[in-house]
Amino acid sequence: MRRVLAIAVLLLAAVLVVPNAVVLLGGKGVADEPKEVPRAQAALVLGAQVMPNGAPSSMLSDRITAAAELYKAGRVDKLLLSGDHGRKQYDEVGTMRDILLKQGIPAEDIFTDHAGFDTWDSAQRAKRVFAAHSVVVVTQKFHMARALYDARKAGLDATGYAADKRDYGRVMPRLRVREAAARVKTVGDAVTGAEPHFLGPVIPITGDGRLSWG
Repeated sequence: MRRVLAIAVLLLAAVLVVPNAVVLLGGKGVADEPKEVPRAQAALVLGAQVMPNGAPSSMLSDRITAAAELYKAGRVDKLLLSGDHGRKQYDEVGTMRDILLKQGIPAEDIFTDHAGFDTWDSAQRAKRVFAAHSVVVVTQKFHMARALYDARKAGLDATGYAADKRDYGRVMPRLRVREAAARVKTVGDAVTGAEPHFLGPVIPITGDGRLSWG
C-alpha cells in the first residue's frame, strides 16, 4: 500500500512539476524599464479584476500604467487591451480603455479585445483576430512566464514588460498557487491545440483601434 501511495505521489508531482518547468523555461524575456524593451507593434495588456464600483484593482491599475509608459516611450505603436467582458456589468477592457484615454493615449491606437477570457485566449486572439506579429506582454512577474509562453505558442514575437509597481500583499501566496495550476492547463492547451472561446472577424492591429470597441 505504501508503495502504491508513493507512486501516486510521484506521479502527481510529475504532473505539476514538469509543466511548470516547461512554462518557466519557455517564458523568459522580461524587462523592468521601457528603454530595455525591444520595439513591437503593440503592447498586449492582460486584464485583471475590476472592483464592484468599476475601479481597477491594484494589479490592473499597474498594468494600465505600464502600458502607457511603453506607448509614451515609443516602444509600441498600439495598445491591445485584452480581458473579460463576458457580462455587461463587468468590463475589464472598457475600464482600461477609459483610463488610457484620460491619460492622453490617442483613441485610434487603443484596441479592445472583449473575449480575452484567459491568457491563452488573449494570445491566440492577438495573433488570429488582430493579426499582430510582435507584442510586448504587460502583466505582473508572477504571471509573466505563462503569458510569454502562451504568446510564443500563438506565433507571436513576444517580450515582456513587468507591471509590478507595488507590493500586492496577502493575495500573492494564493495567486502563486493558482498560477502553478494554470501552467499545467496551459501546457495542456498547447499540446492539444486548444481553440479560444471565440474568434471573429479580423481587425488588423495596424489599423484604427476604434473598430474593435464594439
